Amino acid sequence: MFSPIPAGDGGPVGVILHVFTSLFHGDLSNVLFRSNQLPSVFGLLITAGVLLILVYTQGIKIEIPIVSTKYRGFSAVYPIKLMYVSNIPVILASALTANAVFMGQLLWAHFNSHNNNLLLNFVGMFDPTSPSTPTGGILYYVTAPRGLDVVALDPMRAVLYVLFMIGIVVLFGRLWIELGGLSAKTAAKNLLDADVQVPGFRRSNQPVEILLQKYIPSVTIIGSLILGAIAGISDVLGTFGSGTGILLTVDILINYYTLLVRERVEDVMPKLGALLGRK
Repeated sequence: MFSPIPAGDGGPVGVILHVFTSLFHGDLSNVLFRSNQLPSVFGLLITAGVLLILVYTQGIKIEIPIVSTKYRGFSAVYPIKLMYVSNIPVILASALTANAVFMGQLLWAHFNSHNNNLLLNFVGMFDPTSPSTPTGGILYYVTAPRGLDVVALDPMRAVLYVLFMIGIVVLFGRLWIELGGLSAKTAAKNLLDADVQVPGFRRSNQPVEILLQKYIPSVTIIGSLILGAIAGISDVLGTFGSGTGILLTVDILINYYTLLVRERVEDVMPKLGALLGRK
């Protein structure tokens, strides 16, 4: 936003400084959109919009009432967020894509540097003058076309990339719920271990697990769909810092806020504070 480094279009890289420079010279023709994937006012507006959407969706949750079995009269809620899976699936998807491109570059450099192998061309092709980005094959469609100018050259690539991100994030979301200890069974056990119970349900794992099973699988799929769509569309539209970067930024800030809340709760009930701090 504020980088003073000179850019290829004659102005500074930072979009804010570029706007002031354009106003000073009386030329606002390239303020909204800029070439060569440089930060633009359009990108700034899209980034702000994505941040607002993420903050809003992070606040959507289902609250299950819970009461303490040790402290009479103490009640609270157990939140199941729409973004229950957090950003781990998006990080895994980005890591998978980065490693796939890296392996594709190795194969290309050693066995297909002239793009004349049909099998390896199906996996991925690269430009010998700039081998950092795929120019064809499967790898071409699973890497982000950043910026509207790049999307305009091949709109189908943008569509397939967004669909790929949605699908792979949903897959990783389902796996993360089971492997990361966030399933309904584990959540029910955590509630009972924290000396709390759900009013109207017996103090045992099975009834609480059945209750949580009504919500957790659904929010896992819906949350993963939203995260994948936001990450993919943000990359395509050229947001600042990439879609994954924005997701991480919002998640880290909200986690710090949750940490402050948990520390206040832990002053009264340490186990309950630790439980609420994980969600």
